[in-house]
Amino acid sequence: MQLRYSFRLYPDTAQRSALAQAFGCARVVFNDAVRAREDARKTGAAFPTAGELSRKLITEGKRTVERSWLGEVSAVVLQQALRDAEAAYRNFFASLKGTRKGPRTGAPRFKSRKDNRQSIRFTANARWSITGIGRLSLPKIGAVKVKWSRTLPTAPSSVTVIKDAAGRYFASFVIDTDPAADAHRMPDSDQMVGIDLGLTHFAVLSDGRVIDSPRFLRRAEKKLKKAQRDLSRKQKGSKNREKARLNVARAHAKVADARREFHHQLSTKLIRENQAIGVEDLAVKGLARTRLAKSVHDAGWAQFVSMLEYKAVRYGRALVKIGRFEPTSQTCSACGIKDGPKPLNIREWTCTACGTVHDRDHNAAKNVKTAAGLAVAACGAQVRPGLVLAQRDEAGSHGFSPEPRAA
Repeated sequence: MQLRYSFRLYPDTAQRSALAQAFGCARVVFNDAVRAREDARKTGAAFPTAGELSRKLITEGKRTVERSWLGEVSAVVLQQALRDAEAAYRNFFASLKGTRKGPRTGAPRFKSRKDNRQSIRFTANARWSITGIGRLSLPKIGAVKVKWSRTLPTAPSSVTVIKDAAGRYFASFVIDTDPAADAHRMPDSDQMVGIDLGLTHFAVLSDGRVIDSPRFLRRAEKKLKKAQRDLSRKQKGSKNREKARLNVARAHAKVADARREFHHQLSTKLIRENQAIGVEDLAVKGLARTRLAKSVHDAGWAQFVSMLEYKAVRYGRALVKIGRFEPTSQTCSACGIKDGPKPLNIREWTCTACGTVHDRDHNAAKNVKTAAGLAVAACGAQVRPGLVLAQRDEAGSHGFSPEPRAA
C-alpha cells in the first residue's frame, strides 16, 4: 500500500523565492488548463487532450513573451500541474455519473495566488535526491534543509513540497510499503476490543479503560478569540493584517497538530495491542449540524477512525464497523435485553431483567464488541447473550419516539 511521510522543511531566503516562483508557475499552468477546457465547453468543441495541452501551454508557452518565465522552473512541476487538472476533471465527471464514492465533487475552479495552501510535486523524472548530509535537493531550487523525525522505510517514488496557511513548508514523500513485512514487525496479539466514542470521554473501551478527551480546541479557544479579534481590527491589504492572519493560522495549526498527534498515538497503541477492533460508524456530518457541532469537530472522530482503518490494513489487523443504528446504549450487555432509549443525562442504569448496574459508555463499548462479532470464548466460538423471556411490561410498543443515536 502507498503511504505519505511528511517532514518539515526550512528553506533559506533564496529557496523561498524559488519555491514561490514554482508555486506561481504551477498555478498558472493549472488555470490555463481549466480555461482551455471551459472555452472548449462553451464553444461546443472537443476537450483538448493532455498531450495537446502540454504542447500548447508548456512547450509553446515558453517561447512566448507572456509565458517565457515558465522555463525558469522545472518542467516536471508544470507537467504535474496538468496532471492535477486532468485528475480534477476525471473526479468531477465520475461524480456526475455516480461512479465515484463519497460526496459530490464540483467542477475544477481557478486557483488564486491568495490561496492558503500552495504545493508542487516532483516525480522521479525530476531527478530530485536526498544528499549525504540529509538535505532535499530539488531541481532549480537547491538543497533544502529537512527536519528528519524518522527514517524512510523504503525509497520514495515522488515528493510534494507544500506551503500551508501558517507559512510552514513540508516535504511529503510517497512510500510503497509491504503489508506482510509491516505485519511481521507488529507483535502478536489475541486481544479484541470494542470502542465507544463520545464527548465526555473521547473513548471508552470494552475492557474498562477510559481515554479522556483532550479538548484541544476548547483549551485554545481564548487564545484563538484574541488572535481573530486582532485580525478583524487590521486594515485589509496592510502588512499588519498579514501578520495577524499568520498568527491566527499558526494558532489553528497548533490545535490541529496536537489533535492529529493524539489520534496517531492512540490509534497506534490500539492497533499494537489488539488483533481486532470494533467501532461504531457514526454519522459525524449529521452530528456536526447540531448544537454539539464544536465539540464533535474538536473530537475528530472521523480522522481517528480513518487512522484505525489504514493502520489495520497495514499491520494485518481487523477493524469491524457496526451500524450507527445499533442500540448499543439501550441493550444490556449481560443478558441482551433491550431496555429502551435513555436521555443523555443518564450515565448509569439498572437492567430491569437481570438487575445488572451498567455504566452507559462501558456497556455500549461491550455491545459494540459483541455486535462486531469479536466476543469469543477460549475455544473460539462466538459468544452471544442468551435468550431471556420478555417481561410482561415489555410486551408490545410503549410509544417510544424514535430519537437520533447520541454519541
